[in-house]
Amino acid sequence: MKRRPVCLVCLFLMLCLYVTDLVGISMINGNPLPVSVQKYISEHPKLTVSGEVQECQAEEYSLSVYLKQVCLTVGSEQIPIENIKVYLNKEEQIRIGMFLRVCGKLEEIPGPRNPGEFDSKQYYACRKIYYQMKEGEVCDKSIGYSYFGQFLQEIRQKAETILDEAAGAYAGIFQAMILGERGNLDAETKMQYQMAGIMHILAISGLHISFVGMGFFRLLKKAGAGNGVAGAVSAFLIYAYGIVTGGSVSAMRAVGMFLVLVGAGIAGRSYDLLSAMALSAIVLLLDAPAYLYNVSFLLSFGAVIGIGALTPEICSLLNLKKRTAKSLAGSVIVWLITLPIALHAYGEVSLAGVILNLLVLPTSGIVLASGIFALPVGIFVIEIAKRVVFPGKCVLFLYEKLCEVVGWIPHSTWIAGSPQLWQCAVYYVMLGVAFAGVKWGKKAASVALVIFAVVFLGYHSRNGLAITCLDIGQGDCCVLKMPGGENFLIDGGSSSKKNTAVYQILPYLKNQGIAILDGIFVSHTDQDHISGIEERLELCAQKLTTVRVKNLILPDWDTTGGEYEKLKMLAEQTGIRVQTVREGNLLKTKEAQIEILAPENGADGSDTNEDGMVMKVHFGKFRGLFTGDIGAETEKKLLDSMEDVDFLKVAHHGSKYSTCQGFLDVVSPEIAVISCSAKNTYGHPSADTIKKLEDCGAQVEYTMKNGAITVRTDGEGIWLDRFID
Repeated sequence: MKRRPVCLVCLFLMLCLYVTDLVGISMINGNPLPVSVQKYISEHPKLTVSGEVQECQAEEYSLSVYLKQVCLTVGSEQIPIENIKVYLNKEEQIRIGMFLRVCGKLEEIPGPRNPGEFDSKQYYACRKIYYQMKEGEVCDKSIGYSYFGQFLQEIRQKAETILDEAAGAYAGIFQAMILGERGNLDAETKMQYQMAGIMHILAISGLHISFVGMGFFRLLKKAGAGNGVAGAVSAFLIYAYGIVTGGSVSAMRAVGMFLVLVGAGIAGRSYDLLSAMALSAIVLLLDAPAYLYNVSFLLSFGAVIGIGALTPEICSLLNLKKRTAKSLAGSVIVWLITLPIALHAYGEVSLAGVILNLLVLPTSGIVLASGIFALPVGIFVIEIAKRVVFPGKCVLFLYEKLCEVVGWIPHSTWIAGSPQLWQCAVYYVMLGVAFAGVKWGKKAASVALVIFAVVFLGYHSRNGLAITCLDIGQGDCCVLKMPGGENFLIDGGSSSKKNTAVYQILPYLKNQGIAILDGIFVSHTDQDHISGIEERLELCAQKLTTVRVKNLILPDWDTTGGEYEKLKMLAEQTGIRVQTVREGNLLKTKEAQIEILAPENGADGSDTNEDGMVMKVHFGKFRGLFTGDIGAETEKKLLDSMEDVDFLKVAHHGSKYSTCQGFLDVVSPEIAVISCSAKNTYGHPSADTIKKLEDCGAQVEYTMKNGAITVRTDGEGIWLDRFID
């Protein structure tokens, strides 16, 4: 076995960083600034900072500027606060390398508010960004700037323009693959590629770097340059390419490994893939320790280990000689190595991707080559560039159709949920034992162990009932995980957030391993209760999610309006059964039941709040009450059917017009959850409502403070989990 001291150093560094995180040292998680500085920032609505422009990005409604080496001005003192992201409130002529003085409100980069939600805090921590400034105002800017940095920025902008004109509808994909720019990718394409398991081709990787770098190297060699000159020039160009493409972790990993390759060639030393990978990882981690928990970092390096280290060894042990067999083995091995990482981050993996990558990986070079060659041509004649890029567009059309086919195939995506850390550790131990078994000739036993390891990774115990109130801003969304294995969604909408289905609801369901919703209950048809449900049903209709829905359950109103009928239409288009319920209806599950208390017979739906659905969940001695947006009028009507409850989803986001004293005297909840946005304009929750809840002995919980709130019960006791403590 080859000795690899660099790999050992890398493992030791990763272990040290993990231990420092466990003991509470904020090198990876948290805000590294002194507490006094954090407090000063939070207490001042307007502050002045100065820093050097690192990057500029034009966004939908503003210009975002990344500043590095930022200092906070406090009187005559300059306090370093790492890097920040600034959203300027008006158009400014900004160049890379300029020094800016900007005024505005500094806000800490928010973390996720729900399980499975994208972690912006961790993402920006990798760039040493812990604060953002919205509606920033440029107070002063330097005349000088970085000519080299601005030159690279202008190259990137020019390349984006050429690809936009040459590639048409596929421009966003070309820009992502060649320039690392995903901002122009539509959400539908992202979801299609993710479901198909080919999302990785949209990231700058070793394929891109080797294609560009080795292309330059060979070109220079043919032009008569020696190894040293060709290597040095190509290394510089590839480093510049890494910067132009945004400096993503996969790109910089590939750049680092390419530089080691070139350096080894110049020095006359042999190149070792694993040592080069370890050296790249060390450099990245020393620069930004937050990379240790970065999904892209882990997936990128995991894939290299699978391809470079394990695949050749497995192919040799199995005596695989045909290219197709080797490619399939490599695809399976990479899938197995990265499986825990992907599940932990996304809760799902594509099963079809194992096969699709056999076709996609060899042909993605056509897309890459046609796009790269189109760039210099497009500088002079855009019409010729359109012809150059045409082969790549044909390949992307094929990918599009393959993604559509995958969307129609049942169970093409495995929604297994996010595994625990100990499950991941046991999984890798079992993979190691299976690998050893192949060496010992126990191939059948090894295959069986691998299958068992995969199934084990997706195992989640379910004991009792769990009610989770998601934080989706000014709105309501509750998920019921029933003791018998059924899953229900109660409402799902927000008036303060867009795309709640994509960014909050679906990620949570996948994180929990919920592949089937037995029903979606709609209390009433206000947007802050149904916007995410509409999005969710539209995604089902477009085959952009594999989370299935069996039933849509609506309040039984004599008169229905536009939103009500729209929900029915969307459900029917997708093959989802539509049911209506009213008081007296009882829905029985395997071990629990859901009792419908409202709307009353004859409700016409003219007042969507007061005619909304009210439901009670029964499990053992536990009672949970969901009241939608009903007001005091409906609460009084329900008093005869009320009883003491353990859990109350507080009506109308804690409005002063709901949760009247007489109602509370009867239900007397042990735990009451209020769902609303911290910055809503409705005055929710009302101080009077909170006082009444507390006076009746309820433990009041808020999604706006603690993110997702989960109440668990075995039918006897009750336990509470806050996503944010």
